[in-house]
Amino acid sequence: MRKEQDYYFKKAKKDNYPARSVYKLEEAQLKYKFLKGGQRVLDLGCHPGSWSLYTAGIVGEKGTVVAADLQRTEILTQKPHAEIHWLCYDVFSEEFVDYLKQHWPGFHVVLSDMAPRTTGSQYADHQQSLLLARRVLELSVLFLHENGTLYCKVFQGEDFPAFLQECKPLFATVKVMKPKSSRLESREVFVLGRGFRRTR
Repeated sequence: MRKEQDYYFKKAKKDNYPARSVYKLEEAQLKYKFLKGGQRVLDLGCHPGSWSLYTAGIVGEKGTVVAADLQRTEILTQKPHAEIHWLCYDVFSEEFVDYLKQHWPGFHVVLSDMAPRTTGSQYADHQQSLLLARRVLELSVLFLHENGTLYCKVFQGEDFPAFLQECKPLFATVKVMKPKSSRLESREVFVLGRGFRRTR
């Protein structure tokens, strides 16, 4: 088990990513190809920036990545990658919503690798994770283009099925993924919603 984690840690260093978490996005992308050239992508909880860098490489110069986190993140991107707009905001704030509305007409993909600060209580951590995931879902409803995609981290627990039921009316398909690079003992999974449909 430790050997596998060391593998992803070393691979991230070799591939010039700040964290091994990038492979949790890459695995989903290689399988489902929801990131495409020219898209606008919103990356929530972006710090330390691996997901944004990976995404910028795929959406390319004609694409845009808007990356937000409570912690300030600043990494220069290379051509021919998309420009990344690094924002320092609380995703629950109205200022954040207003800023997005003022600057972009919406997004083709919403990503979230957000996780709460763990407390050691599985129940409390699960509830805090759901709070974040539900906020991501709210922001997706506000900003996703028709037929858009959501890829969001959630901790499993007794209320996880209820969250899935909240996602299902909003997307044509909803899948739950446990990437290989995710630690086996971790209760994190990723919800992939594709084919966003605006409900009345």
